[in-house]
Amino acid sequence: MFPAEAGTPLGHGADAPTTRVRLALLDDHGLIVDSLATWFTDHAPDFEVVVRATAWMDLIRDPEFPVDLVLMDLQLGDTVSIESRIRACLAAGAKVVVVSGVDDDASRDRCIAAGAAAFASKTLPAEQLVELARSVIRGDRGHRRPASADGGRAADAAAKPAVDDAGAAHLSAAEERALRLYAQGYSTAEVADRMDVGYETAKTYLRRVREKYARAGRPASRKSELIRRAAEDGLLE
Repeated sequence: MFPAEAGTPLGHGADAPTTRVRLALLDDHGLIVDSLATWFTDHAPDFEVVVRATAWMDLIRDPEFPVDLVLMDLQLGDTVSIESRIRACLAAGAKVVVVSGVDDDASRDRCIAAGAAAFASKTLPAEQLVELARSVIRGDRGHRRPASADGGRAADAAAKPAVDDAGAAHLSAAEERALRLYAQGYSTAEVADRMDVGYETAKTYLRRVREKYARAGRPASRKSELIRRAAEDGLLE
């Protein structure tokens, strides 16, 4: 799994990007994270590993997030679904490649339907994983499969708050739903459509969400911060 050695360093060809790709690694096995980070550092100079995380909240809360690309394990030891993790990263502007020890069609289709750019087995050699990451950054097609009828959207699920009452934003039901949708990557117009309200109403819900978090001492002016707040409060599935 992910060999520590390779033949020729990558990223020096004519197609190598002029700026380094900001990369995050998320896997609940620290050894895998460290091994991949070392391999990318030693053999893929067109990438810069800026986040090493072994838990979902560690990624979301890292000051370097959002990044350009997240290599994310399918199965983590938490209650947040892979769909919500993928959509939250996409909403923040990061592409996602899911790397999994469970390499079956159902898992692959589930991730691709949620918006992952690619799905790879953990048995894939490191040099091939890097080439896959490069193709995703270039925007090459061919890694995705058709989405399911509902676009891979799972129903919203209740979750326990991750903060105490002192930092709670005390959102209304409508504000919470607007935040859930927005954190999944929907635009304000799409939030309005799914909530069956006017655009200005949806915009007001999101403005109130930001204001309430600010009053609670938890900034949420930027989209990445708003997604972080949603994750902290258990509003992602």
